[in-house]
Formats: sequence, C-alpha cells, structure tokens
Amino acid sequence: MAIALAGTPTPCGVFDVLAMEPHTASWKISLHGGHSADFCEHAESRLREMLDAAVQAGYVVFGVSEHMPRHKPQYLYNGEVEKGWTVETLQQLFDEYARTIRPLAEEYADRLTVLCGFETEVVPPDSYAEWVARYRQTYGFDYCVGSVHHLEEVDMSSESLGVFRQLVEGYGGMEAAAIAYYRKVAEMVQKIRPEVVAHLDLIRLAAHRLGFVEQVATPAVQREVERTLEVIREVGSLVEINTAGWRKGLPTPYPDSWIVAMGARMGIPFCIGDDSHNTRQVGFGLQEARAYLLQNGVREVHFLTRREGQIVRASAPLE
Repeated sequence: MAIALAGTPTPCGVFDVLAMEPHTASWKISLHGGHSADFCEHAESRLREMLDAAVQAGYVVFGVSEHMPRHKPQYLYNGEVEKGWTVETLQQLFDEYARTIRPLAEEYADRLTVLCGFETEVVPPDSYAEWVARYRQTYGFDYCVGSVHHLEEVDMSSESLGVFRQLVEGYGGMEAAAIAYYRKVAEMVQKIRPEVVAHLDLIRLAAHRLGFVEQVATPAVQREVERTLEVIREVGSLVEINTAGWRKGLPTPYPDSWIVAMGARMGIPFCIGDDSHNTRQVGFGLQEARAYLLQNGVREVHFLTRREGQIVRASAPLE
C-alpha cells in the first residue's frame, strides 16, 4: 500500500495516513540506501547483491531509495555524461527500478522487510515537487527520502567543488551559503513532505573540503537549523543519521552532534540510513550510529515498516 500525500498538517504530520506501532524488538534498520549499479551510475553492486548484503548485515528493515531522475541535461553527473547517458536514460532506468523493486521485496519477505522508496532532488527548482508527486502517484512507492544535493542548482559534490567555491564567494562566505542551504531544506520539506530527511547537514562536507567547516556552525547558522527542524517537526518527517559522513572523512555522521542534540531537545524523531551504493557499505557504521544517538540524547530510533500490506511507522529502543 502506498503512502498517500498528506494534506493539512496534523500532529503526526505526513504520517497522518499511517497506522502507528509500538516499540519493536530491533533497531537494525536503514531507510536510505540500496543504490545499485542496475539503476545508478555511481553505484557498484547489483540490487539483488545489495539485498543479500542487507540480510547478512542483520537488518530487519532495509529501505531501498534509488535516485529519482534529474530532468535537464545540465544536471547530469560527469560519469553519466562519459557513459553517454541522457535525461531519457535516467528516466528509463528509474522506470525499470520501479518495476523491479516490488517483486524483489516480495521475494525477500521471509528474510527481510524491503521498503520500496526513492530519493528526491531539488532540481529543476521549478518542477521537482511536481515530479516527486507524479512518481508517488504513478509507482505507489512506500515512501520518499528528501534530499538537497544542490544549492542554486550547483551540485555540492566533489566533482563540482570549484564551481561551488565560486557560489560561496558570491554569497559572501560559507555562513551565508549555509543559511541559504538550510532554507532550501526547509522549503523542500514543506513542498514534498518526505517521510525521511536525508543527510541534513550535507553542506558540511563541502565546507570541510573547502576549509570552512567552522562557518557552518556559527550562531546564525544554528538559528537557521533550529527553524529548519521546526519545519521538519511540523511536517512529521524523520531525520536520518547518515553514516556516509564517516565514509566521506567527516568526524561524525550527518548531521553533526550539535544538530542531533538540538533535535533531541525538540523531540525530533531520528532514523538511521547507511546510504549504501555497494555491498561493502551496507550496514556500515550501524553500531556506531546507535552509540552516537545515545551520546546525543536520543533513546529510540524511528522507522517505517510493512504490516499486513500497510506501511506503518514504528520505533525501537536503542538501549
């Protein structure tokens, strides 16, 4: 059963159409990852291999959240261009993913609860929300992961770091860029009402690589993060602890500890995601993520799962 888009916010936000479940026995759940070379140029392992790895990692629930297409050629990644991929290629692969994931979820049901999701983009800025709504309706996905990979249509990844540096200079510094980024996150949450908000402080990675990491935790940025968390709380999304931060060389996962502590004080629900793109990354940092949450005042993890054909939200204690 697909999650319907919520209308007017309720105390449960986007989950007002879902049944709520009590604590369950296991917290070993990832709601972001499972990207596979079948459908994603920068992934390495096949989808079936990813699911087998999730079983081996001891996951109870494994959310597969393949990337949605970016609908203009200017947003293609270098690797995609080098392979001759086009916007049409991305759409065809996404269509194939949507047809493939549901039968696989049924096949693995006796070993693993596989959720059928997708990860969003905020480009093109004038139409991404409509594309997200269309994909929800057309394919009946279980959930979506809301991500902001671009600021002012500039990709924040390493392959665009020089261009991103110029963008930061145009803002007058990393602090102003970070404030703009968090406003974009809040806007995304309000527009598409994702069940999960991924790598909340992704801009920290670019700041780290550019040597501006202190500028993304200033008092002004912290105030903007608090406002963004208020929007997330109103909608009812889960905030992901994304272990890829460690893989990328950051001292903590996404988001940083001060954001987790702030969210814990505000009653923000947290989930875990390994953001895996190959089998080696499936389950990476899972135990460390549990300890990280506990250290920052979070005593339970929230997640989605499937019960009697419905997607429900549940929680599990970390202690």
